[in-house]
Amino acid sequence: MAAQPPPGPHAVEARFASLCKELGVDGGVAGEAAALLEEGKGALLASPSFGSRSPEDAERLCFAFVLYCAAKLKGRKESAAVRLCEILKGCKIKYDEFFKESQQLGLKIDKILGSRYGPDWEGRLELKQLESLVNLLTDASRFYRKAYNELFSSAITDQEPGSTTNTPDYILFGWLLFLVLRSKSPELFKDLVSCIHGLVAVLAILLIHVPAKFRSFTIEVKETEKGVDLIASLCHNYHTSEDRLREMMAKSRKAIEDLFSKKALSASECTTDNLDKIDTDGLIYFQGLLDNECFQSNLEKMEKLRDTTSWEGELDLKLFLLNNDHILSTENSSGGSTNLGSSKRVFETLASPTKTIRNMLTVPSSPSSPANVGSVKTVQMTPVTSAMTTAKWLREVISSLPEKPSSMLQQFLSSCDRDLTDDVTKRVSIVLEAIFPTKTSADRGGSIGLNCANAFDIPWAEARKMEASKLYYRVLEAICRAESQNNNVNNLTPLLSNERFHRCLIACSAELVLATHKTVIMMFPAVLESTGLTAFDLSKIIENFVRHEETLPRELKRHLNSLEEQLLESMAWERGSSLYNSLVVARPALTSEINRLGLLAEPMPSLDDLVVRQNIHAVGLPTTPSKKRAAGPGLVEPPVERLPTRAQTRVLAGHDKNDPQSPKRPCSESRNTVVDRNLQTPPRKQSHLVSSSLKAKWHPLQSTFASPTVSNPVGGKEKCAEITVQIFFSKILKLAAIRIRNLCERVKHVEQTERVYNVFKQILDQQTALFFNRHIDQLILCCLYGVAKVSQLPLSFKQILQNYKKEPQCKPEVFLSIYIGSRNRNGGLGSRHVDIISFYNEVFVSAAKPFLVALIPGARAEDKNANSQVPGSPKPSPFSNLPDMSPKKVSSSHNVFVSPLRQTKMDALLSPSSRSFYACIGEGTHAYQSPSKDLAAINSHLNSTSRRVNTRINFDMVSDSVVAGSLGQPNGGSALDPASAFSPLSKKRKPDS
Repeated sequence: MAAQPPPGPHAVEARFASLCKELGVDGGVAGEAAALLEEGKGALLASPSFGSRSPEDAERLCFAFVLYCAAKLKGRKESAAVRLCEILKGCKIKYDEFFKESQQLGLKIDKILGSRYGPDWEGRLELKQLESLVNLLTDASRFYRKAYNELFSSAITDQEPGSTTNTPDYILFGWLLFLVLRSKSPELFKDLVSCIHGLVAVLAILLIHVPAKFRSFTIEVKETEKGVDLIASLCHNYHTSEDRLREMMAKSRKAIEDLFSKKALSASECTTDNLDKIDTDGLIYFQGLLDNECFQSNLEKMEKLRDTTSWEGELDLKLFLLNNDHILSTENSSGGSTNLGSSKRVFETLASPTKTIRNMLTVPSSPSSPANVGSVKTVQMTPVTSAMTTAKWLREVISSLPEKPSSMLQQFLSSCDRDLTDDVTKRVSIVLEAIFPTKTSADRGGSIGLNCANAFDIPWAEARKMEASKLYYRVLEAICRAESQNNNVNNLTPLLSNERFHRCLIACSAELVLATHKTVIMMFPAVLESTGLTAFDLSKIIENFVRHEETLPRELKRHLNSLEEQLLESMAWERGSSLYNSLVVARPALTSEINRLGLLAEPMPSLDDLVVRQNIHAVGLPTTPSKKRAAGPGLVEPPVERLPTRAQTRVLAGHDKNDPQSPKRPCSESRNTVVDRNLQTPPRKQSHLVSSSLKAKWHPLQSTFASPTVSNPVGGKEKCAEITVQIFFSKILKLAAIRIRNLCERVKHVEQTERVYNVFKQILDQQTALFFNRHIDQLILCCLYGVAKVSQLPLSFKQILQNYKKEPQCKPEVFLSIYIGSRNRNGGLGSRHVDIISFYNEVFVSAAKPFLVALIPGARAEDKNANSQVPGSPKPSPFSNLPDMSPKKVSSSHNVFVSPLRQTKMDALLSPSSRSFYACIGEGTHAYQSPSKDLAAINSHLNSTSRRVNTRINFDMVSDSVVAGSLGQPNGGSALDPASAFSPLSKKRKPDS
């Protein structure tokens, strides 16, 4: 079916104006949205962004995105501003479809949005936070409906999930009561676990007040001598905490008293059929709460109070119960975790140190392969089940631990060169206060934000701090035990006095606590920003954390695996990552490029800096002395491991010590895991290190967290930077092997898996700079396409991307926005972002050509050289280190010279091996079927003595002396200075047109 032409410009504007009128959009917002649409509609309506969507669907998505941007960024202060829920309803778009496509639309008009609304437009849109809130409320509403059906008879629960007329009033009353609780204490319901506790409290109130004839317990019941223990039964079946449940019921009681002006009565003092067979001790009862006479008026009162908070006001919260199918599309409405089989396989492969790269390159026989994942029957845990079971682990295993370090941990700390117990306890207080602040936003000088810890409820934050500190002490003790049993470690002082090690361990503990409760604020990587760490720093501790906490639930292991994938694939390669501070030591050849791009990390902020930033030194926390102060009774920071400064990196690379550039940054690095080493130092040494690292399961943490510039403290001549980079690169290879295998399966070319992997491995080894500021999937996609080209496979970039979009880690920015460094008009460093095909043609081919040529069967050695000459072409200039700009004489018997081709026309005459690598759209083959034969014919024609050249060639523009000099005395003349050979040419020669 032929593609439909894009809609006419005037028709688009007319339909958009009609939509704004239908929604009742304020004139100012409508005008702003129309102007934004006019400026960006060329990019927004481009069909490749929307895959298989119809032009009408694509247009409605663009309308919704533009209208939301205008309303949120320009017109939100106006009372008539349209809400997101109204926009999506008018455009007939589901929430998840909008959130998914808005990422691509935002990338397409990023510059337009930045120029109109400022560089922070993306954060102000709050789409990521709203998406998390939608997912949270969707999960909560599904749980509530399912639990309600388990507790009440089918007489009042039989209805279609999307029905609005048949929904029982009781279930709606309970959901609205939950929304009232959220509106009164919004900071208390920013995580899924708290929401479930609130909903279970609502269910308990309904069980007490709904007529007994409608109750139908299909759950396991706990009974006492007086009847059913309602609270214990609900806690047992839904994995809630009894203390928190009673706390939520107390909040519900206060909300009902304030809203309906009813007085709470002790249930044991009331005589009603509703309380028959229920143990009423500790329960409360409201007379007439659900009586027929006042029920409808009570329902209307709660309707008026919902959707009151500013950012949640974008959503119609009632809709999550009444019409859940309108929230999510069919493929995302199962309620289970998506891609569970794939995530499980990735985790199990990465978590096992015994699996090698070779294992991952084989075709998996597991039924969880992407090719047949649809036929697999797996037991999927819902997000609610996952959250409540992990919260139960945190409550029963971790919360029962002592608040202070155990006696064994204190023994480890006191046995160091000096007693570090006080330092450890004070540090954990300061860092956790930075993550979970317990002061009010006014005291801290901030305001409540969507991804900010200011929005935490103080008692909630105190409880999370306690959980994180206990988990930290537990894992720290296990690490100390394991390190002390290592034969290569004689003293734990270097490790236990390392600031970065402790901070990474605390941050990891806090992240697991946040992940357990599934918060919609403080989403990763907010914990890194609060603690002053980089992504590469955190990557050092993840595997050790999993290894040393044996009771860690599977879902939390999966969360850590997901974080580790994010760190490996892109976050550790971003500008400001401490990875680059290790690379300049381990790979001096990369120093100039790292400095040119300004990639080095800033110093890690001290504890003093965290105290000042959070304004937390006054209440209950130790005063942290300055780093410059001598050791005293307070907390004294150990010396910060200094990474090489910018000036020092130039010395390491063999540059002048007196380079005037300003120094740049201290920070510690590495990564700790398994396998192979692929870097840009001498290949022979690397291959030895690859094999040696394959034999070791892990390096001691002292080596991992030691300063990169020092030698391995546990033996060996390697610097610590080499060890940490080696481990990190081995992880990159392992993750890449998994993704390459999956992608090759999807495109049905499994036989190319190892070839693609080998090219990727060589690029990481010899062209490491290709990874800087980029995503590893971008390199994987290019490697696959390059191998397909040289293997002459009928595989286009479009087919590769279509299959890549099915991968769980796929994000549109991976193939739509790829960093390419550039120079601006003033000679300064700039940047631009291009799509995957432009990156492949402009950057990847020239860097990866030698590795791709090597895959061609029977390729000659000179063809495998990136600078190899086309057979039959003139010899290169003897001054190969200078630009070869001069004409060359191609025949000793004829006065014929050939000028070098202008750079703008180079692509027209590429060598056969080079040209076959490029990705072209609609390319012709008429002129380029056999360039080598064409060039050979031209040379034969020029060298022929049987015929004369009738066309006169004018060489007046170049003097004979210049030509002779450039040819290096071809006729016996004296050699000229190379520089002088080019200077007359640049003066006399006319610029290329």
